[in-house]
Amino acid sequence: MITQTAGKVQSVTDWDGDAQELMVRLELETRRAVNYPALTGPASVGDEVLLNTTAQTLKLGTGGYDFVSANLSRTLPKPTGDEAGHIIKGRYLPCQQAVLTLEEQERYADVWERNLEGFPVLVGQLHSQIGPAAAGLHLSGRRRVAYIMTDVGALPLAFSRLVRDLKASGLLYATLTCGQAFGGDRETVTLHSALLGAKHILDCDAAIVCQGPGNAGTGTKYGFGGIEQAQNLDIVRALGGTSVAIVRMSSADKRERHQGVSHHTRTTLDLAYSRCIVPLPVGADETPLPPGHSVLFIEGAQAALDLLDARGIAVTSMGRTPAEDPMFFLAAAAAGLVETD
Repeated sequence: MITQTAGKVQSVTDWDGDAQELMVRLELETRRAVNYPALTGPASVGDEVLLNTTAQTLKLGTGGYDFVSANLSRTLPKPTGDEAGHIIKGRYLPCQQAVLTLEEQERYADVWERNLEGFPVLVGQLHSQIGPAAAGLHLSGRRRVAYIMTDVGALPLAFSRLVRDLKASGLLYATLTCGQAFGGDRETVTLHSALLGAKHILDCDAAIVCQGPGNAGTGTKYGFGGIEQAQNLDIVRALGGTSVAIVRMSSADKRERHQGVSHHTRTTLDLAYSRCIVPLPVGADETPLPPGHSVLFIEGAQAALDLLDARGIAVTSMGRTPAEDPMFFLAAAAAGLVETD
């Protein structure tokens, strides 16, 4: 089911050129919408736009936004040259686009024959874990950190205000989007290539792999987006990297399955074939965790949250702040503080 409506743009706020926040006037109301210029062209005040209102009709998350499906007042310019590349993302959808991926570029041909050489990779489940993890890596001396966004959540990286804030503050050095996700500093077809690119092309010290905003969950054992953590941990190890699982845990979630160490983390660690590092903040209860992994208790995680605060980066998860659910954020920060060398 898709619901749509048309309206006229009343105001435009640019998000670093990759996305725009619009106020769109309909016949009886004004609605907030996000426009991605790469897909539908830039919007200006007075333009008539077609909005996809599906998520808001269903009263889902997405930050309270509709999304521009088409700008009815403009047409996209014809592309020039072949700089856009030939890999299609959003394949077979009306918004499909061509991007230039690292794999297409002959100058990087030797990279795909290499391995990660112990490269530390933090693998998360929720987008809100990225901030504390990046701050932890920064405090541990890893200053060239790549964020690799998978296609399990949002596909446009531009939707993430958190990533923009982390890059502006220097806590993230570069971004890569793999699979159907798009909009990173570098594009790749697969996570494997993104990891090798972060290590050998961007010369990063560490990487964080995690979905974009918009985790899908059903309350069932296997029906949640973050289950990709298991296969992503295995990919890191298969390529010769050091895999660190960011633990999802909570001291405030009212759902029993997410209290303490979440069933999401227990499920993915049980599914992962390879042994990985599982960091917990000092004071956390490690039970019950599946066997076969290296559980470490990490001190100093609060310093990472203090760093985020000092740099003006507000982080929340499920609407809760670090003050309201400290264990969630401390666990993510602990992953960044792991010594892997």
